[in-house]
Amino acid sequence: MVAIIGFRRRFGTILEQNVTRRWARLADRADAMDLAALEKLRDRARRLRRHADRLLHVADGRLTLPRIDSAVPRPLHADWVHRAPLWSGPVFPAGRASVENEMAIGPGATLFHDCRVSEISFRQIRNTGADDLAPFGARFDVFAFDGSFLSLVLDLPPQGVDGLKKRHILGLTLTVETEKPLEMFARLNIRHGPNTEQIVREFPMDATEMTVEFDLGYTELNERRIERAWIDLIFEGPQMNQIVLRDITTARRPRADL
Repeated sequence: MVAIIGFRRRFGTILEQNVTRRWARLADRADAMDLAALEKLRDRARRLRRHADRLLHVADGRLTLPRIDSAVPRPLHADWVHRAPLWSGPVFPAGRASVENEMAIGPGATLFHDCRVSEISFRQIRNTGADDLAPFGARFDVFAFDGSFLSLVLDLPPQGVDGLKKRHILGLTLTVETEKPLEMFARLNIRHGPNTEQIVREFPMDATEMTVEFDLGYTELNERRIERAWIDLIFEGPQMNQIVLRDITTARRPRADL
């Protein structure tokens, strides 16, 4: 059995070397190749590149610090914490240009805007800073902006919605970098039956890491009919700016009894 495994490894290595040499020869001959043959070869190369790019994206994500399984900071008395998938693991494709309205850019993350011509690009990046806790970040480049709103909608997973009560406080912590000052708001939406409770908070923007809290005790929430919840991140006047969201975490804790 050991001999068979060793033979398979050697055979795989030889096969890989032959494939690499073959593509190197084809690349050297591309300048003089017949156009019809070159077109077919380009299609094959693109198919191979998609798989290679996907492997490299996942490998870079898993092998670079901080690790993908990095723990989410848990505030005192919190009974649930969460880091959105866009910041905790690789997404594919990792970037988009001219992002359209209501485009999903990761699991549970959707970008909304009303621009007639989109000059908004998105890319998931790997965090490598000494203070970074999240493995990944999300970078948005906004150039000309002819719309009236730009928002990133983050769905709360079922674990955060199950057991949600008026006695809870939801905290949202955001680590952000911008090229120039930018007003940002967070709006919590909780759908219960035919109604939707909304709470809006403005980020102080006096530090890189900011936290806002939503106290459900002041809402008319029908606890027995909660269906889903989501958070809108709203960016005011985002034109000609680069917005890097290094980390976003959500925590739920019971409010103090008065």
